[in-house]
Amino acid sequence: MNCMATLKHIASKNSDYTAIEAYLVYQHDAFTGKQLLDEQGRPKLRESYLLDTLECGDFSFATACLLANRKYGKNTQHGDIKSHQYIISFDPRDAADNGLTMETAQALGLKFCEENFSGHPAIVCTHPDGHNRSGNIHVHIVIGSIRTREVERKPYMQKPRDWLEGMKHSSTAQTMRHLRVEVMELCESAGLYQIDLLNGSKERVSEAEYWARRRGQLKLDRENAALTAAGQQPRQKKFETVKDILRKQISSVLYRATSFEDFSDKLMQQYGIAVKESRGQLSYLPTGRTKFIRAKHLGDKFDKTAVLATLQANAERKPKAQFKQDAIGKLIDIQSRMTEGKGIGYKRWLTKHNLKIMAQTVNLLQEKGLTDEDALNQHIAELETKYHDSLAVVKDLEGRMKANNELRYHVAAYTSTKSIAQQLKTAKRPAAFEEQHRAELTAYRAAAAYFKASNITKLPSPKNLEAEYAQLASEKAKFYEQYKEAKEELLKLKTAKQNVASFFREEEPAQQER
Repeated sequence: MNCMATLKHIASKNSDYTAIEAYLVYQHDAFTGKQLLDEQGRPKLRESYLLDTLECGDFSFATACLLANRKYGKNTQHGDIKSHQYIISFDPRDAADNGLTMETAQALGLKFCEENFSGHPAIVCTHPDGHNRSGNIHVHIVIGSIRTREVERKPYMQKPRDWLEGMKHSSTAQTMRHLRVEVMELCESAGLYQIDLLNGSKERVSEAEYWARRRGQLKLDRENAALTAAGQQPRQKKFETVKDILRKQISSVLYRATSFEDFSDKLMQQYGIAVKESRGQLSYLPTGRTKFIRAKHLGDKFDKTAVLATLQANAERKPKAQFKQDAIGKLIDIQSRMTEGKGIGYKRWLTKHNLKIMAQTVNLLQEKGLTDEDALNQHIAELETKYHDSLAVVKDLEGRMKANNELRYHVAAYTSTKSIAQQLKTAKRPAAFEEQHRAELTAYRAAAAYFKASNITKLPSPKNLEAEYAQLASEKAKFYEQYKEAKEELLKLKTAKQNVASFFREEEPAQQER
């Protein structure tokens, strides 16, 4: 089930801040919420995730939040909101269609957090898949409720609590509206799928469609209950009618198209949907149907006036970024597509599409001087070597940066909490002192254990560690650019090679028929 970029907010009263990071890092049962353990009884790490902290200084997120609570004397009651979580979920198709990666999503999440939650200790964590194995990349942004420094006041901020130090974050209607706009602009700038998070389309749902939804949902719920009882994960939780699916497909194209021709081409290319105008009205024909569905049966945003207005707005909108300008499309196997029951109109479109793609392919190979097959294969082999070598260096540098960051954190935590640990030895009421300074002592003991496990007897200089990290980051950036360039070039040339092979395979049967 597709679900275009969305924003979800969750307020938490849990005082155990370490549980937040544990949820993001370790695997949990989808139904019970409990951590999954391996054969040795240890928590199982998630197979893939990216995690960064912001505004935490040299401390972990949990310690930074606990220190903020203590400094400002807040979040002492059970019912106090201790943290806020915002989840940005991207469309599952963004990975294939728009080149969205976990690294890109993490960068977008960090940017979003820096621009909207500055002053708050924060965790930004990206996961590769959503609930029910939907396959959508999503970003968790968790902030401590207390702002630890004053920030610049922005137009959407209404009350002093929105920018002053020591105040608690509040997710008001005004704030959520602002954040939804930010998500929409974020997706637009990154060339990702998006819908209007502020004003949903006024759907026109007939009585027949309403009852079809009800019956379909009841049937789906029964099927999911049976799957759950059998220990299987349901694939889909919300039933969608043919019109529901059609609305989503049209919306995804409408948001990106800049002319009616572009709109029509994208609908046909991506979903096999034909669109026609008759007597000033638009109608849509999904794959597998013989009768067009009128726009007035789908919703206001799908009629001619609204569509043309959206397309004009898209064309006038100044692009914030350009993506995949030199991308080469793939030839489509016309014969296999026609066996799916497509009409003659679709075949004509495919033929036109393949001619455009082949022209792009020939131009690319000519520009690169790679019209000879041997030269093309040799260049691809060289790029593959460069790609794998650069990636290996990037992975090695990332590991060293992670180790450096962990060491810097423990050095800072140990240095700042050492005096507290020494005071514990002479405290008249050790238990009370322990409870009062639980955050600092926890950080101190964790650091001491880390040093012991790592056989570190002399603490390294924080400045030297920072300089080392900066050097590693610089080297990573250089090799990552090499990796990225090689990857992009490799993809284009492999696609071009495949297109040439596909073209000649199609030409041979055609010549034999003559």
